[in-house]
Amino acid sequence: MSERIGPGKKVTLHFSVALADGEVVDSTRPKEVPAVFTVGDGSLLPGFEKALFGLKEGDRRSVFIDAKHGFGDWNADNQQVFTKVQFSGMQLEPGLVISFADKSGELPGVVKEVGEETVTVDFNHPLAGRDLVFEVDIIRVMDADAAPVTLGPK
Repeated sequence: MSERIGPGKKVTLHFSVALADGEVVDSTRPKEVPAVFTVGDGSLLPGFEKALFGLKEGDRRSVFIDAKHGFGDWNADNQQVFTKVQFSGMQLEPGLVISFADKSGELPGVVKEVGEETVTVDFNHPLAGRDLVFEVDIIRVMDADAAPVTLGPK
């Protein structure tokens, strides 16, 4: 009987994530190196992980993930306005990603608007508020604590 994806499983898969219009934003396929994760390890967002439950080796699926279950809804409160002098010496333009220090380490922000005296930075995930299509090819499913099989010399 084939192992099915669920708690306590280690999964090897190829995937792609695309916007609703078909634009691919991430994929393992061009690199030809599959992704490996253990269910519940935080590698995948819960909405993506849950969409895989019950699948087994050889399964292929295309799953629609709404914004709420993907990277979350876009939140206006995650934008902040800074004074331009705080960015002294930086060449600021919309789309520039800047790393900010916070309590938990680094937090990326995207410059949205550069005014005469202010800079608006968006700290939402770039895919927040976007519906996504998650396509997967399941290569292998095994118990997370299973030892890998290795072949010794003959």
